[in-house]
Amino acid sequence: MKRIIYCIILLLVITVPGTFAQGSSSRKDLDKDFENVLSAIYKQGGPGCAALITEKGKPIYRKAFGMANIELGVAMKPEMVFRIGSITKQFTAIAILQLMEQGKLTLQDEINKFIPDYPVNGKKITIEHLLTHTSGIKSYTSMPSFETIMRKDMKPEEMVNFIKDQPMDFDPGAKFLYNNSGYFLLGVIIEKVSGMSYPQYLEQNFFKPLGMVNSYYGTDTRIIPNRAAGYQQGDGGIVNADQMSMTLPYAAGSIQSTVDDLFIWHKAVHGNKLVKRETLQKAFSPYKLADGNISNYGYGWAFGQVQDAAVIEHGGGINGFTTSSMYLPKEDIFVVLFTNTTHVGPDLAATKLAAIAMGKPFKEYKEVKLDAASLKEYEGVYDNDKGESRVITAEGEKLYSQRAGGNKFQLKAAGNDEFFFDNSLSTLTFQRKANKPESILFKSKDEKSEWKRTTKPIPVKKEIAISAAELEQYTGEYALSPSFSITVTREGDGLFAQATNQPRFEIFAESPDTFFLKVVEAKIQFLKSGDGKVNALVLHQGGQKMEGKKIK
Repeated sequence: MKRIIYCIILLLVITVPGTFAQGSSSRKDLDKDFENVLSAIYKQGGPGCAALITEKGKPIYRKAFGMANIELGVAMKPEMVFRIGSITKQFTAIAILQLMEQGKLTLQDEINKFIPDYPVNGKKITIEHLLTHTSGIKSYTSMPSFETIMRKDMKPEEMVNFIKDQPMDFDPGAKFLYNNSGYFLLGVIIEKVSGMSYPQYLEQNFFKPLGMVNSYYGTDTRIIPNRAAGYQQGDGGIVNADQMSMTLPYAAGSIQSTVDDLFIWHKAVHGNKLVKRETLQKAFSPYKLADGNISNYGYGWAFGQVQDAAVIEHGGGINGFTTSSMYLPKEDIFVVLFTNTTHVGPDLAATKLAAIAMGKPFKEYKEVKLDAASLKEYEGVYDNDKGESRVITAEGEKLYSQRAGGNKFQLKAAGNDEFFFDNSLSTLTFQRKANKPESILFKSKDEKSEWKRTTKPIPVKKEIAISAAELEQYTGEYALSPSFSITVTREGDGLFAQATNQPRFEIFAESPDTFFLKVVEAKIQFLKSGDGKVNALVLHQGGQKMEGKKIK
């Protein structure tokens, strides 16, 4: 389950690159390369991880790093139990496909057949739309009001009532938008069609028959041997994760498991023990949208690449835990990485592990310094064939890249015309014509694209000067939800904003009551009450408006 947290800036996953030995062939060298990746991230005394890598159906690496419980001094072990978050969606999808093969439903059945009172506003919403995140139903974890119920135990029918009156985001089939509500509703459908509760279905159809003895439907009350504690980043460092009732993730993210049990599940799925081969092929096929475009998602699995090798994958993120699983079918390599923290996600590390396992480790870049004049020549607005823009700007001896509507990231030079993003596998290479940068070749794990230089001017936001006395009226804490706030402070003639569990950033005035950030496309507008005192703010980001009342 991917819980959406409102924040001023979306941060890159923070990891530290490992040192790879190109051409490593011995098992000893391979283990060392795996360990270099993981030990650089998951330190002794801090939150940890459990990793399992298999090749041709056999484990080749299994190890744990860091701590399972920091307070009790319990070291992590590979057999620890984690919340796996949205990897749960694989189980929900297979359950639906089993019921389809039994003739109890079809993927084109409309959801009103099973949830009669669900308001579809004249739209045809099918089970397939729910499976593929194309229903248009609003995801409950993106609703501001979700924060108000996060600790409350709720029955499935109560959550359906919580979701159902929200306006739709788009027409069914028109777009792909990751959606926890869709998979929650699939859980309700599984219960109605099978006559079992969702936890019972998991136990009787998956856990017991497959021998997944360390897998559970999520619970905080049951005694679970080897359960890892979950952590997150707090203001002063690592803290215990925020509480969430495990009735809320449900069929979208409720399962707790181990890396070994997920390997059992993986073998059962790909060995056609749960559904037929032709059914599975459908699940592993990208869904075609109404406009003919292809999404990168099927039924419970997403699709990507690692070093040009096809990948079938899914990750998860839930309070205190982040997880990743990826399968390279041609190479028959499976990587599963579970962590008991949300402050460092596992996706980058898992991708590096997969590349090492297939014998194609990612190149390690070392930064070289370029002078300000050299960086200046790269400045400009570059467009791709979709009409999207990427702005390249130089600020002294630093170069930055920012996609329209996205965050602003520093580029580090690996050499003339070749740059990389810190803590990322993405690279950006400038291509020249007549000795001038004329286009960009962008490469990431899942994308290769060309961006051509335009004559468009670099967008410039104009700042206006506001006195320190005027800035002082905006200082204080503003609550956007019970567990998320923005604190505004002043230093001299500068105003700064800091969201819960986020760094502090300076904000700049474009009008007396509206400020913008330079690190991301976001604005903060301050509101005043009838007596002229500032009593609220509105955060404008990503097409959303989120209001926060001043509480201090």
